[in-house]
Amino acid sequence: MKIWKLASLIIGSLITLFLIVTAFNFFAIQSKQPVPDPEKINLDEEKAIKNLSEAITYKTISYQDRSKFELEEFQRFIDFLGHNYPSVHRELDLERVNDYALLYTWKGNDSSKKPIGLTSHYDVVPVLQGTEGNWEQNPFSGTVSGDKIWGRGTLDDKIGVIGILQALEHLIDAGFQPERDMYIMFGHDEEIGGEEGAMAIAALLKERGVQFDFVLDEGGAIVENMVPGVKAPVGVVGISEKGSATAKLSIEGSGGHSSQPQSRTNIGRIAGAIAKLEETQFTEDLKGPGEDLFEYAAPEMNFGMKYIFSNKFIFEPIIEEVLLKEPASAALIRTTIAPTIFQAGEQYNALPEEASAIINLRLMPGDSLEDVKEFIEETIEDEAITVEVTGSEATKVSSLKGKPFKTIQQAARNVYSEAVIAPYLMVAGSDAKHYDSVADNTYRFLPVQITSEDLNRMHGTNEHVSTENYLNAVKFYVEFVKESNRY
Repeated sequence: MKIWKLASLIIGSLITLFLIVTAFNFFAIQSKQPVPDPEKINLDEEKAIKNLSEAITYKTISYQDRSKFELEEFQRFIDFLGHNYPSVHRELDLERVNDYALLYTWKGNDSSKKPIGLTSHYDVVPVLQGTEGNWEQNPFSGTVSGDKIWGRGTLDDKIGVIGILQALEHLIDAGFQPERDMYIMFGHDEEIGGEEGAMAIAALLKERGVQFDFVLDEGGAIVENMVPGVKAPVGVVGISEKGSATAKLSIEGSGGHSSQPQSRTNIGRIAGAIAKLEETQFTEDLKGPGEDLFEYAAPEMNFGMKYIFSNKFIFEPIIEEVLLKEPASAALIRTTIAPTIFQAGEQYNALPEEASAIINLRLMPGDSLEDVKEFIEETIEDEAITVEVTGSEATKVSSLKGKPFKTIQQAARNVYSEAVIAPYLMVAGSDAKHYDSVADNTYRFLPVQITSEDLNRMHGTNEHVSTENYLNAVKFYVEFVKESNRY
């Protein structure tokens, strides 16, 4: 009887301790959101909308085959910028890198301060052949209809280029002078890797000894219903981007007639290898930028979710299980595996002598190309299959301490006062990675509030942006320039 009483006492004490600790953690977490402090910004809205509309009409399309570039369209776009932003082109020095990438320098009052870089790109992806008729408006019309601006580049990423220039024109005309040097960098081939644009600009600046305090590029946006338990839209700022690797699985062996197949064919072995990889997957781990996202979002969550996330050390397995249920959140906590190409066979009744598959993997910070190859080989357990892995690893993780991240966060809150601004891991690629070598920190943020449907339109059909969103993006860049010159 005494043993049962003792056991009950111990269990009761542990439950009490559990409740005390978890309750303390719940009440201890404080909001990480700065108080909005907006200034009234009187934009020439009609002119701003007209400029983005016209910018869309230039077919600055990036093709994998560079010989297909219509370079006269790129030149026409550059001429348009010079004509429509006279104050910018009077006050800032402009250099052309590889003819079509643009590097603007705005000299500040204090050259001892590290400069800040703002970058976007003005090239766009092609409209998929055969889908032109699915567009409500011509994809290169720049049509303004009601409260929307239509066309390729309204979200990715002429809105960034025009938004920045519109903000600078406004600031210059209002008599603003930066305290530190600012560099404005516009690539022309981001959609195919940025080799002749951002990469070349970064190399030039490195040669000159320029080292940025930080660089801000496109990236995460303000997304509705993004984080479980948070009613407000969440603006996510990429502090790192995942690596992108290509794994080629290939096998060679005897072919023969399909009437007498071996028990294991080349196609079957490659297919089996892919099945094992998809079944196994990389181990999930809520850490790094993914963990940072929820640390910033947790104070803004409803009671239940806040309790769970404020006690992550207890509930982490449950949290990870929930995150794995959606592809977007699963990508935040593990290296992803996506088979994209399968090649084998030429005739229905002949066994192929060769078979291969291409797998695209997006690497978490900390996972190396060597780790990926080792994981694939150990998982498929087939020595007859050759595994080749090429690509890039994740970028460095930028700091959340100090002024740079807080500058972006404050500027965003000044425009979107209800939004929760948090760091995250960007799962796609951007030009920002090319500036890692010349910047202490690189961040990725597109200052527009969008839905999941808008995200699908970025490289798809019916890309458009609301005029309110676009004008808010201009206001963000105005706020950003001011905030970044206050320290």
